[in-house]
Amino acid sequence: MKVLLVGSGGREHALAWKLSQAPSLDELHAAPGNPGIAALGQCHPVHAEDGEGLLHLAGALDADLVVVGPEAPLVAGVADELRHAGVRVFGPSREAARIEGSKTFAKDVMRDAGVPTAESLSIARAPCVIKADGLAAGKGVFVCRDQTELDSALVAAAAFGDSIVIEELLEGEEISVFALCDGVRALALPVVQDFKRADEGDEGPNTGGMGSYSPVPGFGPAEIEELLDTIHRPVLAELAERGAPFIGVLFAGLMIAPDGPRVLEFNCRFGDPETQSLLPRLEGDFLEVLAAAATGDLSGADLTVTDRAAVTVVLAGGEYPAGNDVGSPIEGIAEAEEEGALVFHAGTARKGDRFVTNGGRILNVTGIGDSVIAARELAYGACDRISFPNMRYRKDIAAVAHV
Repeated sequence: MKVLLVGSGGREHALAWKLSQAPSLDELHAAPGNPGIAALGQCHPVHAEDGEGLLHLAGALDADLVVVGPEAPLVAGVADELRHAGVRVFGPSREAARIEGSKTFAKDVMRDAGVPTAESLSIARAPCVIKADGLAAGKGVFVCRDQTELDSALVAAAAFGDSIVIEELLEGEEISVFALCDGVRALALPVVQDFKRADEGDEGPNTGGMGSYSPVPGFGPAEIEELLDTIHRPVLAELAERGAPFIGVLFAGLMIAPDGPRVLEFNCRFGDPETQSLLPRLEGDFLEVLAAAATGDLSGADLTVTDRAAVTVVLAGGEYPAGNDVGSPIEGIAEAEEEGALVFHAGTARKGDRFVTNGGRILNVTGIGDSVIAARELAYGACDRISFPNMRYRKDIAAVAHV
């Protein structure tokens, strides 16, 4: 199969890495891609949200499948443009992608589907959670434990748009639960835990994610299937009932509260950096499964989840999440890979024969091992090999996971 992968981040590099291993792959193309993806396939200078440009490129390549990585083009309806032209796409329609594009829409769907979620509040009063209603690149959620935090949150959320959602503050363990969907069926993927806060001890502002690990203790195949029966499959049925069948990956961010799981948010794409810890644990032809979902029939799909563990650490610029780092030389990527780690490019560029910084989250370093402890040691050992000016990363990713 000829595949066109849409996107340019660490998640897309991880997807490209996994797709490149598929026996069914003939050619891998990316739009726009990044320097890491360029080592695996051909990159094309077409923006991820340029539906017309992607349609022209898919036609010129005679692509058999388009895999859309980021949420913004999905919410903008890029998958619809491609499908209407007869192109097979892994990624939901604009209407189905509203499950991420509008928190209010997601609340309505969950209410009608009978899915447990945080209670909506009519008045912003601490303690509570303030959420920007639309897309916010993972930075639109504000936990408010006191009035000072609430005042700051209301100002910050307004920067993402006029509409906000106010919810009760839930306490418990957060996990990310993914399912590949064909519009009707849901195929479970491993549970991942990510680390959203910028600083150690889950302090500091929310980010797009500073690291992740899998497996998560207590969430084996039986527990994951129970979560899909409670969360994902009722939402799939409700979206189909509304005439918006969901084809792609449905990602639920859950709080495991004392009274059971509650949905914090839905996303219409793979998580970032969860994908970097999820994909190394899968065996089988990943491309065939994505193509089956895009065709609308996962009934015969088979993916094996290994017993191995993966830990991903995000190397970020010194100003992240407030600002980006551009043009700083990066050293040590090859040395980190020689340690046995996977290094996924998230915000890099080529300058001559070297890599330089070009974003907020610069690199994702993933260690794989027989346990989370072993994977973590490998990941952090590889991080020590990499450097760029003002590089920062959390030192406590997966520190409490003794698997």
